[in-house]
Amino acid sequence: MRPTISSSNPSRRPGLFRWLAVLSLSVFLAACGGGGGDSGSSAVSSSSSSGSSGSGSTSTPNAQPIAATASNTVSITVGPGAQNFVNIPNVSVTVCAPGTTTCQTIDNIQLDTGSYGLRLASDAAAQILGSLSVNTSTSGGQLAECTQFADGFTWGTVRTADVKIGGETASAIPIQIVGDMANTTVPLNGCINGSNESTSRQLGANGILGVGVSVTDCGASCTDALTSNYYSCPSGTNCTAIGVPVAQQVVNPVTKFAVNNNGVIVQLPPVATTAATATGTLVFGIGTQSNNTLSGATSFRSTGFGNLSGTYKGTAVTTIVDSGSNGLFFTDSSLPACTSTFTDFYCPASPQALSATVRGLDGTTTTVNFTVNNAQTLASSGTNYALNGLAGSIGSFPTLFDFGLPFFFGRHVFFGIATNGNSPYVAF
Repeated sequence: MRPTISSSNPSRRPGLFRWLAVLSLSVFLAACGGGGGDSGSSAVSSSSSSGSSGSGSTSTPNAQPIAATASNTVSITVGPGAQNFVNIPNVSVTVCAPGTTTCQTIDNIQLDTGSYGLRLASDAAAQILGSLSVNTSTSGGQLAECTQFADGFTWGTVRTADVKIGGETASAIPIQIVGDMANTTVPLNGCINGSNESTSRQLGANGILGVGVSVTDCGASCTDALTSNYYSCPSGTNCTAIGVPVAQQVVNPVTKFAVNNNGVIVQLPPVATTAATATGTLVFGIGTQSNNTLSGATSFRSTGFGNLSGTYKGTAVTTIVDSGSNGLFFTDSSLPACTSTFTDFYCPASPQALSATVRGLDGTTTTVNFTVNNAQTLASSGTNYALNGLAGSIGSFPTLFDFGLPFFFGRHVFFGIATNGNSPYVAF
């Protein structure tokens, strides 16, 4: 899930980060005999960089598995998930009323390194919602948030909860509940962008766990009503934009863990082309204990929202590494688009071996090799949910290169969070 991007600014409003959502592929699997959709964004093959820094180095996989057995780990599953979408990495999250044992464990929460904060579909969190009170804005109304995606938006209240993932707990943090407010309450200004993704079916998951490199979902920008995602809703209606202090914004849960709070590692096994499922591990913390050392990888300093730079076929591109995108999204007119309902995806007659460079703000550079496979062929079985080489067009964002989930196959990918004065980074 990545930002709505303009050609000149990686934000819809100055300084305000948005996500490029899972592009709707509900027709994708349905057209191939499957049972539902796919969230779509770019596909890159499993070429990862454990490599050296410096111009011209070529990335290679660094895929020794990490067992999801320690308290700072949780299992990742790429499979049917909540809605039969392909290439969706899912984890389980337990949400509790603050300071109590009144809890609900919710499976099939999409792991998203391109966003920040926990967002739960209200229909999937029905057991716990009555125990989570809605937060109050500084003007006294109910606090709600509108989160923009490239193909739509999520709208719902902000509530406080204890969030438990694996053996880690973030206590009393703000989270967003999606779809718990009537459609008639959606603000007419500053929110509506495409469809209202208010259910687990529309999200393609029971929620989104944003664990990228930022602490909160929009930071200083949202302290000003003119650039805020947040709204005050007296009596749950008549919602108006409002500035929200950073401490009250939806927060990256990892930053509120007691110890392993400075980043995450996403590890998925290699997938040759397709597999029914793929199981990996999300590790919390980097360099905080023996199972999360930063080794066998090259670090690339990023912007505060995880953006890198690079080139593809001689064109400069903003580069993102995003588990919330189900493939690689980039612009290449030489790759034929699929026909009919697959037109957002590439369908070359044979696998295409390609490469792109990735550059950090610190100048560290590497070359990532990847393969683009025929999207229709990948999805043809209707029973495989881990698809390597799935790729699509970035459409109106020609200077963006999105390394989505297939990039993660066969790699350890590190996301260092911008906390305690540390610079954010991505490493692989």
